[in-house]
Amino acid sequence: MTTEEQGLFDLPTSDAPPAEPVRATAPLAVRMRPRTLDEVVGQAHLLRRGAPLRRLVEGGAAASVLLYGPPGTGKTTIARLLATADTRYFVALSALSSGVKELRDVISDARRRQDRQNRQTVLFIDEVHRFSKTQQDALLGAVEDRLVLLVAATTENPSFSVVSPLLSRLLVLQLQSLGEDEVRDLLRRAVTDQRGLDGSVSLAPEAEDALVRLAAGDARSALTALEASADGVAHTGGTVIDVPAVERAIAEVTVRYDRQGDQHYDIISAFIKSIRGSDPDAALHYLARMLVAGEDPRFVARRLVVHASEDVGLADPTALQAAVAAAQTVQLIGMPEARLALAQATVHLALAPKSNAVIVGIDEAMAEVRAGAVGEVPAHIRYGRYAGAADLGNAIGYRYPHNTPDGVLEQQYPPDALVGKDYYRPTQHGDERTLHERLTKLRRAVRGG
Repeated sequence: MTTEEQGLFDLPTSDAPPAEPVRATAPLAVRMRPRTLDEVVGQAHLLRRGAPLRRLVEGGAAASVLLYGPPGTGKTTIARLLATADTRYFVALSALSSGVKELRDVISDARRRQDRQNRQTVLFIDEVHRFSKTQQDALLGAVEDRLVLLVAATTENPSFSVVSPLLSRLLVLQLQSLGEDEVRDLLRRAVTDQRGLDGSVSLAPEAEDALVRLAAGDARSALTALEASADGVAHTGGTVIDVPAVERAIAEVTVRYDRQGDQHYDIISAFIKSIRGSDPDAALHYLARMLVAGEDPRFVARRLVVHASEDVGLADPTALQAAVAAAQTVQLIGMPEARLALAQATVHLALAPKSNAVIVGIDEAMAEVRAGAVGEVPAHIRYGRYAGAADLGNAIGYRYPHNTPDGVLEQQYPPDALVGKDYYRPTQHGDERTLHERLTKLRRAVRGG
């Protein structure tokens, strides 16, 4: 029996509201789910007149799309609104519970529906990033031939989570976190709407500000926090949601952070770039976001050790020591106490003078070695402590620097082809200013002139 015959994935296809209202005990976020495009808060850049997503919802567009954005930005809501377009048949699958067999059944049904009824199928797949490569590949032919209009949703960066052949066939539409005014509008509507709290409580301005801040652009989070606060007030017989009521209901904001997803890469990138940009306050913010979200502190410590040499280098030779000490503290003590060492190293590196001369030097040297710039080791500095070494000319003519008053003398060390080549070029930042002056004298003494 096909999925069409079973009716497992049928959703309402009329523009009218469902015959049965959403139950009163449903979560506030469910009760307040928009019923029309005009009720959708945010995403104006995608829902304006003539935009592909609006035309798709209204039954006019013919492009498969991928809705990419953080939780609580309306991906599922928009997909449900697609079910109201009576010119197409709507099928919904979840990547959590569907496999290749279910996909093939849907595609077979879509082909019969197209042939017999000349009716196109809209296939909505939630959390498409959880599909394997094989499952995503199974969609290619149907999407390519427009046998189905695919509407896929993901919270993950599609460049990391969706295979390239499928991604190239989709119009990627990025949903944005709601702005503060949009979250505020949503909260006020939920307080007064009959589907919501129906005016049973009022929301103090300071409490509204707190809920907006805690939501961090997530509509579902905002409504969940509002409902929890309202329940707490009702339990005590009150009618006003104030800041203490919000604080009692919400112990701690949930940090949006996926250790396996693009947020992981975005936050650590912002962390390192803030240190490189000498902004300790921003760096501490991103460090806090990682630690609160449960990021492995060893990962953070390793990044600090790398950064100490990559972006600070010898402009502050103590930076690497501080980063290594923080990494050792993480190993020896662990969290939560190790947060102090990580914070100390973060601030140290952010405030340190910056130089990338070390990484530039080693990368340039390695690039030239890979390109073949090796050459013979000069005979006088080759190893000479074995029988027959002198017959080969090895170590003959080597001059011992410590036999001179200054400990430095003129002598060739690099291969002939690299004489005079400068890999390490110290900056004028921090300690490297002194190193620059010293290196200039050393090179003159060693190379001659």
